[in-house]
Amino acid sequence: MQNITIRKFEIEDAEAVSALIANTMRTTNVKDYTAEVIENTIGRLTPENIIQRAGWMHFYVVCEGDTIIGCGAIGSYWGKLDESSLFNIFVLPEYQGKGVGRKIVETLEQDEFFLRAKRIEIPSSITASEFYRKLGYNYKNGIKIIDEEYHIPMEKFR
Repeated sequence: MQNITIRKFEIEDAEAVSALIANTMRTTNVKDYTAEVIENTIGRLTPENIIQRAGWMHFYVVCEGDTIIGCGAIGSYWGKLDESSLFNIFVLPEYQGKGVGRKIVETLEQDEFFLRAKRIEIPSSITASEFYRKLGYNYKNGIKIIDEEYHIPMEKFR
């Protein structure tokens, strides 16, 4: 992996980020989710929705040259000053297992939303939960459950 950079999301990135999420979900998350759940999620993460999310979270993209290969965001947890959440962490399938996801989380963990928080939550996909556990996140309240949005709530305390 040559020429990898991480930068803040720009409005012009919305189409590529939305396509990256769709590609990743259809390729990687397919082992843990039905096609219906995947397509419903993709339908909610349109370019317009990504732009809207970037208005209230700090959204980052990972680029190899001019190609966006990953993304991730951090925002306040329901408006709280001492709690934040990580969102929309995706890496193109061909870059998974090469440290890109770890770089995204490390970047988010340097963001002001993370640094001010005592607790950070991740609505993890089933697919990514073991990845987050390797990075020090645990099941919320110590219980592994799948919520009504098909996420596993995870958290880390600082």
